[in-house]
Amino acid sequence: MEGIQITWADDVHIANAMVHTTIKSFRQNSSPLISLFKVYKDLDDKKFTEELFRKTIRHQSETKNIIEEIKLYPKIEYTSIYFGGGTPSLLSLKSIESIMNSIQYKEDSEITLELNPKNMTLQNLQELRKLGINRLSIGTQSFNDKILKTLGRDHSAEDAIETYRNAIKSGFDNISLDLIFATPNQTIEELRNDLEKIKELRPNHISIYSLIWEEGTYFWKQRKEGKLSEISEDLEAEMFEEIITTLTNEGYIHYEISSFCKPGFESIHNSKYWDNKEFIGVGSGASSYFEGKRYSNKKKIYKYYEDIKMGIRPIDIETIEEIDETEKVKLSKMLGLRRVDKGIIYDKNDEAINKLISKQLLVLENDRVRLTYKGVFLANDVFVEFI
Repeated sequence: MEGIQITWADDVHIANAMVHTTIKSFRQNSSPLISLFKVYKDLDDKKFTEELFRKTIRHQSETKNIIEEIKLYPKIEYTSIYFGGGTPSLLSLKSIESIMNSIQYKEDSEITLELNPKNMTLQNLQELRKLGINRLSIGTQSFNDKILKTLGRDHSAEDAIETYRNAIKSGFDNISLDLIFATPNQTIEELRNDLEKIKELRPNHISIYSLIWEEGTYFWKQRKEGKLSEISEDLEAEMFEEIITTLTNEGYIHYEISSFCKPGFESIHNSKYWDNKEFIGVGSGASSYFEGKRYSNKKKIYKYYEDIKMGIRPIDIETIEEIDETEKVKLSKMLGLRRVDKGIIYDKNDEAINKLISKQLLVLENDRVRLTYKGVFLANDVFVEFI
């Protein structure tokens, strides 16, 4: 449990007492909460203890249920594993090891772990490497502390840099850094400073996304209340152009709209999405594309747990989408065109493709079509043709 890294520095005595008392009470009776709450001294301690208990037990339960869900699928020898969707680095090393041991995978598989730079020690990283994790995706987001605060991140720029350097010391030679641009009030100079730090660190892979103002999110609410505002579309386009120019001049391959890599360091796992290959997602709310269907798992934890206990896949039936051959072809074209380096095979009978070529959004080269430089900036206008 100590590997979960839910820590409050001022309350270590409570955490230690809580963990030991909880373990003891689990062994002795079925009501661990009774003895659990004997360890707190005041109301603040009680709130802390309750929260830590909930998070600790949830991680243990999730690990067990994820393993049980994996068993509900056919035995497959996987070529890539991706621990993502939140902050999987909060899982204990034991949990990660247990999940990996429940999966059959090839010796040369790409095994990626997304992580938050906060409180990720050199020892943690060394242990992750020993477990077989061979690729990291670090949620850097920015090297500007002001922007990180706006984004609600709990780490600093220095945390991200230290985590990256410690990862290299730990033997990781395949590391991706995630960045976000077009954040509220961000200037082109602030973006350039982020890119200068990328040039200095020279990671193998970079994923860089513009901030999405999705309805219902914190940023959406803040904008509605007039507390935050979007940058202009012209500035966002200028920023994206700056990113492409800077990174390609540094020798990075712009192989997917939001992804750049050194030669030989494409994300194997993500490339499967863009090649429209099937994948299995496990955990509450996880998405899958399997056996000709796209679907998501149930998001409510208790409903997810109920299905696992009954030995059935915890699929939200309302999300099931049958992918027939026509739909598969459309998806393959739309997703494949995200691959700006190679695109898709040219179909001379496809009116949409020919229309986009005439608009100079696609270019035909050696029986393949790919996005033009203009097409990269207007990618949504391209993709809508296949919906």
